[in-house]
Amino acid sequence: MRNIVARPYEGPADLRRMQDLVRAAWHPAARPHVGALAWSRFQHVGREAEWPTMLWELGDETLAWGWATPPGELELFVHPGHAELAGEVLAWFHGVTSRAGTISRTETTGTAVTILAGEEELAATLVRHGYRPGPADAPFLLRMARDLGDLPEPEVPAGFTARHVRGEEDVAGRVAVHRSAFAPSSVTEESYRNVMRAWPYRPELDCVIEAPDGRLAAYCLIWPDEVNGVGELEPVGTHRDFRRTGLARAVCLYALHRLGRTGAGSAIVHPRGDAGHPVPARLYETLGFRVVDRTVRYTRLR
Repeated sequence: MRNIVARPYEGPADLRRMQDLVRAAWHPAARPHVGALAWSRFQHVGREAEWPTMLWELGDETLAWGWATPPGELELFVHPGHAELAGEVLAWFHGVTSRAGTISRTETTGTAVTILAGEEELAATLVRHGYRPGPADAPFLLRMARDLGDLPEPEVPAGFTARHVRGEEDVAGRVAVHRSAFAPSSVTEESYRNVMRAWPYRPELDCVIEAPDGRLAAYCLIWPDEVNGVGELEPVGTHRDFRRTGLARAVCLYALHRLGRTGAGSAIVHPRGDAGHPVPARLYETLGFRVVDRTVRYTRLR
């Protein structure tokens, strides 16, 4: 008899357990990255009550987890040796979304799970549980990847400086450039300090371009997975006052070179891939990234 136990998320130590599962099961077609989990969990504050999260464990080993977010979205990951747990995660999720006062949903939107097109076994499980893929013209993300050999050198405009975040002295400026790039944004100085304390954040991979007037003009944060040798760019942005000046390309190349010096062999990024927001993917193509997969959103009406 198996002794797999499901229990609720209890805090940052459990996020590390979720990340450990992702890292242990990583392969080029794997969906989540340890860095994306940290960024998603800590970029905002005060939202934990909106995010029911459950872990499935066998002794000290985490085998699966589910993370529900409003208005009825599920992020999940299951150890490839325990694929049957995907059904249990979905059953838990459906229970959460059906209870009043938890995750809200409507008859129109139902519940949704976004996966990579290459996750065929998980897709089949979703279909068995009543999910169907969305329309072909719906927004989606690309999985883009490149190895770190033959990286071009960054070309930083005269008067601008490429460097990494130095710590507390840069928090206000780092938040300001992010909020400008992604306006409106809920990232605050408090939440960014939480990001900086999260594993596997490394300040030397939180790279910025400083303008001649001292403002931070562009940034690229890379999260390393040193076990698997792959870093994820999440997020990348340019202050609205400095767009179309080549700074995004420069800061990404600067950060990728620094990632390479950690021993990593490759990098991934997940820009929008649909016609509604094509510019970021074009940028990454110029940096040598190539499309290796895309997301598909599965929905289930009530």
